Amino acid sequence: MSEPSPPLTCTAVDDAGAAAARQAMVARLIKHGDLAPGPVSDALLTLPRQALMPQAYVRRSAPDETPPCWELLDWSVPDDREELLRVLHSGDSVSIQHDGEPLRGRGRGRRSGGAMTSMSSVMGMTSVLLQELDLRGGQRVLDVGTGAGVTAAVACHVCGDAGVTTIDRDAQLTAAAEIRLAQLGFAPAVVAGDGEAGWPDRAPYDREFVSFAVPRVPPALVEQLAPEGRLLVTVGSSSPSWPGLAMVTTNPQGRAQGVLRAVEFGHRAGWGWDRPFLDAAFRTRMAAQAGVTVSRLRPPPPDAARGFWLALGHLRPGLVRNFGAEEVAIGAPQDDSWVRVTRDGVKCTVTEFGPRGIWQEIEEIATRWRAAGEPSEYRIEFDPDGTQWAVAGSGRTRLSWPLNDDRPFENGDLR
Repeated sequence: MSEPSPPLTCTAVDDAGAAAARQAMVARLIKHGDLAPGPVSDALLTLPRQALMPQAYVRRSAPDETPPCWELLDWSVPDDREELLRVLHSGDSVSIQHDGEPLRGRGRGRRSGGAMTSMSSVMGMTSVLLQELDLRGGQRVLDVGTGAGVTAAVACHVCGDAGVTTIDRDAQLTAAAEIRLAQLGFAPAVVAGDGEAGWPDRAPYDREFVSFAVPRVPPALVEQLAPEGRLLVTVGSSSPSWPGLAMVTTNPQGRAQGVLRAVEFGHRAGWGWDRPFLDAAFRTRMAAQAGVTVSRLRPPPPDAARGFWLALGHLRPGLVRNFGAEEVAIGAPQDDSWVRVTRDGVKCTVTEFGPRGIWQEIEEIATRWRAAGEPSEYRIEFDPDGTQWAVAGSGRTRLSWPLNDDRPFENGDLR
């Protein structure tokens, strides 16, 4: 078994300003409760983020402006360094790839149109999940979704690089990550391939971490877990608004068991999964358009009751919440329908528009959720035929739904 890597010393890609920015970022994460002193915080204090992300994009256009405009900052350009350090250590997600481009050999400057195709995740969420993964020296780790290589670098630092495998379907990302990890003294196995299929050549794994959302737990990853292993992955529905975190563990005999916990934040959807969203025009209509209004109704469960909202997203697909609205505003853009809910103490006023009865759906699922005991998490049941179920309660109060992979793929490509 490999030993954890020793702390890195400052290299040509590091300086005092970058070290101070890292210290400030880690201090904020600890203050906000996203990080505790330990192996993960030690790794984040040590790893120079600008070595893993020597270039990053900043948006230079308004959120709804089209076409969008970004500027690529470059660490090798002294005038870019101050802003790049702020971007890398703000704690927000960091955009690193535009329209599937190669990450090496890019010229700095502006890009217009297109889309960001790879991001390094929000550090608060990443640090919480890495701690929950419970990394230890000598473990075999599968990092699914290489991206900028941050998770792989932390795993190498804590566990030792000989047991770490990182995989991404984008060969441009893995090529850059392999070189940048090597510059930090790490030599994990870096693979270009379908992460949801895992990498059986190096299995079994003690820990598996997936950095994108999927509609169900990838069966191959469950099969590749070692006894007493642990897998973390964001499991979502067709709605991006209410994510769940699936933790799958295996007992000493290798039998899998899992829970799906409702969480506030989750990873973005993975490849081949386009979920509905509320564009600016639809949000404007939701806020100002007239509809049918009914008062003195029982309000829906509060935002903190995430187990309800998770169930709603799965059991009534296609709903999207506008979290920027002052009131509860939920739309179904594919059905040209929406609902606004204004709370008034113990009652609420509901305004609804369109052919879909969203409010009736909310009331129905809320009733079922309350009958099931108001769960905040659901057990994951694995049927012999491969079906996965999220389940709470039992008998007549059972609240459940299948975790199905219904993503459309081009040309019939099912991975």
